[in-house]
Amino acid sequence: MTDKPIRVAVAGAKGRMGREVVKLLVQESDFAFVVGIDARLDGVDVGTTIGLGELGVPFVRDLERALDVYKPDVLVDFTTPAAVRRHVEVALDRGVRPVVGTTGLSEAEVEELARRAQMRGVGGVIAPNFAIGAVLMMKFAQMAAKYLPHVEIIELHHDQKLDAPSGTALKTAEGIQRVRAEFRQGHPDETELLEGARGAYVGGFRIHSVRLPGLVAHQEVLFGGEGQLLTIRHDALSRSCFMPGVALAIRRVMTLDRLVYGLEHLLD
Repeated sequence: MTDKPIRVAVAGAKGRMGREVVKLLVQESDFAFVVGIDARLDGVDVGTTIGLGELGVPFVRDLERALDVYKPDVLVDFTTPAAVRRHVEVALDRGVRPVVGTTGLSEAEVEELARRAQMRGVGGVIAPNFAIGAVLMMKFAQMAAKYLPHVEIIELHHDQKLDAPSGTALKTAEGIQRVRAEFRQGHPDETELLEGARGAYVGGFRIHSVRLPGLVAHQEVLFGGEGQLLTIRHDALSRSCFMPGVALAIRRVMTLDRLVYGLEHLLD
C-alpha cells in the first residue's frame, strides 16, 4: 500500500449516497477526492453544489474525460442500474478500481465484469450493502437456514429506489440457497387472489419488497419452525451507516487483483 492518499472519483456525487461518500472522503486523511461525475453538471464545484462549501473539486459530465484528466485510483459508483455497468467497464479499461454500491446488476453482468477485471488484473468491489450490520445479517441468515429451512425475506426501502427486490435481499437469498435444498413452502393448493400477493418466488421461498417514504434501508429474514419463529433484522437508519464499509472497500480494493461481489469477502 502506498503512503500517498488514495485518489477517488465519485460517480453520482450529487445523490443521497454520493453526498455521504464525499463527506467521508474529505474527512479521511488517506483519501483524496479528485472529481465528481454527474450527467447534468460540468465544471461546477462539488462542495458548493451539495452544501459542503468550496472543495476545489469539479463535477465533470463525461466519465471518460474525468478518469483521463484526474487519474483516480478508485471510482466509487452510486448511480443507477442503467449506468453502472458502463461505468465499471470504462473504469476497468483504464485500470481504475471500481467500488460499486449501485444495485440492479444481474448475475450474468457481475460475472462478465469479473471476467473483465481478471483479464486486466484490476481489483474491484461490488457490494449490495455496505453496512457491516447488514453483512452480518446475511451471514446469520445463512447459518440459520441450515436448521430452519422455512424462510421468507421482507425488504423495505425508500420509495425512490429503482430496483426490486433489493440487491441485499437477492444476496441473502443466494446465501440461503447454498445451504438449503430447494422445496416449495406453503400449502400445495395455495392460490393468490391478487397476483404477486405472496411475493417473488426464489428457490422455494419468497421475497417481499416494500417501498415507502420515510424508510431508508431495512430487511428482516423470518424463519419458522415447529412452535417457534426466528427473526433476523437489520435497519439502516441513516446513510452514514454505510460509510465505514465504503471506506473499508476503498482501502482494500487497492490490494485486490480481481473483482469481488459482497463486502463479506473483505472482512477478516
